[in-house]
Amino acid sequence: MQLPIQSQSTIYAEPWEASATVEDLAEVVRTADRTGFAYVACCDHVAIPERLAGAMSTIWYDPVATLSYLAGITERVRLMTHVAVPGLRHPLQVAKQYATLDHLSDGRLILGVGAGHVQEEFAALGVDFERRGAVLDEAMDALKAALGPEEFPSHSGERFSFSGLGQRPRPAQTPRPPLWVGGSSPAATRRAAVRGDGWLPQGDPRDKLPGQIARIERLRAEAGVADPIEIGAIAEPLYIGEPGWDTGRRTRTGKPQAIAESLREFKAIGVHQIQLRFRCRSRTELTDQMAAFAADVAPHLDS
Repeated sequence: MQLPIQSQSTIYAEPWEASATVEDLAEVVRTADRTGFAYVACCDHVAIPERLAGAMSTIWYDPVATLSYLAGITERVRLMTHVAVPGLRHPLQVAKQYATLDHLSDGRLILGVGAGHVQEEFAALGVDFERRGAVLDEAMDALKAALGPEEFPSHSGERFSFSGLGQRPRPAQTPRPPLWVGGSSPAATRRAAVRGDGWLPQGDPRDKLPGQIARIERLRAEAGVADPIEIGAIAEPLYIGEPGWDTGRRTRTGKPQAIAESLREFKAIGVHQIQLRFRCRSRTELTDQMAAFAADVAPHLDS
């Protein structure tokens, strides 16, 4: 699941998050860790321009700092960026940050990456917004080298070149932490197919996913990439049981077995993991929903 509190776009943030505390965030993550969620995720924005602040808010926790803190209070849940924007930084800087995080968390990092979309953010950091896709492509190639097992990695490309520069600690995962690509544009799905270890769609409805998955598989085969790719999906908002309040027309509510049956449709179309979001009016309601999902819905997902 994408974590609450750490990013508060009006598209998905619940009202209670505006006054939430660090302890609220910590308790949500402890619940995910305790109840068997696969990963928790957070976003990456450096600064939000005033023209977008009304919709996006300016609350975006730094992912490296946030996931490092959460690594220290959990034991098993994986820690993902959904998504980091490597193009805003040099690959060696990104590699240093996330290799350290993977080392400190005993190999729990999933590095989800994306091209970014806020033009002013790129301008402020001196990065070419119009070329952000090409920059991300090369950044991924550079990161594969820099996050690999070599203490002195090397990469030579159009924008980034390095060799003879050592970085330790190395990541705990071998040969390196997985790189998942976020986004549903043609460029993003091509990037996922050719360069990614996983794909994280951005808001695709269920009926669009089979076509997207087929395209990724075709492009991957054409590129000669033999390794399997982890296909993700973002489910509709959920509420286990009968809410007794307006949870919105898209929210899936009801008995655990019915919700499980609905979610099993994702597996049938080729999805390997589902990112969840629960409608809730407080931290307690959210953690109760998470616990109910783990206890009453998850056991039915593979049946």
